[in-house]
Formats: sequence, C-alpha cells, structure tokens
Amino acid sequence: MTLSTVDAKPALIVVDLQKGILAMPGGDTDGLKQVIQHAADLAAAFRSRGLPVALVSILGDTPGRTEVNGPADFIPQPDFADPVDELAPQLGDIRVIRQRWSAFGGTTVHDDLQKAGVTQVVLAGVATSIGVESSARAAHEHGYHVVLATDAMTDMNPDAHHNSIHNIFPRLGETATTTQILDKLQRTR
Repeated sequence: MTLSTVDAKPALIVVDLQKGILAMPGGDTDGLKQVIQHAADLAAAFRSRGLPVALVSILGDTPGRTEVNGPADFIPQPDFADPVDELAPQLGDIRVIRQRWSAFGGTTVHDDLQKAGVTQVVLAGVATSIGVESSARAAHEHGYHVVLATDAMTDMNPDAHHNSIHNIFPRLGETATTTQILDKLQRTR
C-alpha cells in the first residue's frame, strides 16, 4: 500500500546507519551512499519541523544463545555505534543502543515516542530484512501507523530485501520513496 497521509505527529526511526556496521565488508557501496543520503534528507526534514528523529544503533549481542550471534572475540571500535556523519545526532534526537533485532526490543523507543505523542513511524536503515523489518513488525504491534521508506533502506541479501519490500511491508504498513514522504510531509504544514 502506498503512502496515504502523514499523521500530525510522525517520527523517523533510522536503524543501524552507524559507522561500525557500514565499515563492514560487502554490499553495494554506491547503493548504500544513496540510502544514507535519503535517510539524511528525511532526518533533516523531520528535524526542521520539530518532529522526533530516533537514531538506533546495534552494539553487542542479544542475551541468550551465543553460538548463533557471531564471533565471541568481537570487540567493536570505540565509534562502532556512532551514526554515520550524514546523520550526526542533533539536540533533541532520540539515541538508542540496542542488542536485539528490533529498535523496540529492550529499549526505551516506545516510551520515548509515546511521551512525544507520536502516532506514526517512518522507518529507514539497514538491514531491510533484519533490523528494519523487525522494527516495523514491533511498531505495527505497538499500534503505530507504519511507513517504510523503501529507498532509504538496503540489505546485503538482495532477495531478502525484495521479500521484505514486496511481501512483508505491505502487510505492516505503507511503503513510499523518500520523495513521496517529503512531499506528504511538506503538505502537512
């Protein structure tokens, strides 16, 4: 379903567009630059209207079964969880460090959004099929109107990205490009 409207109080949630994740090998670097630019454009528009921007970063593993979480000897660089420069946190941004797939799991995101009166979330980031999709599912379960900025997300697995965009997201909310979201946002002034 395409974007029908922007609520009076939407929030942008950007998942894992952080220095440590983006420094990892693999993926489409040109496509990733476009994703970062689209997310930065969304963040600038939300900030200029005084709307919440949540920058969510992953750091560490989910508690529990550790044999499936990656190398036990992984030690992140000090700036691993820092957002990319294009998304440098601003005063008033919601900053969240998470250990689960969803931005909502074990974090204060839902409480922060509720305090701000948010009814709709726009999601962007990486990986489409993991952090973004998990966050979209949780947002849907929390009762938010979910919007997925399809050109502001990517995945190292093109098939997983396609599946999320075409099969999962239309069941969780509305999909739109950054341009479509910015256009609707502009009209709500």
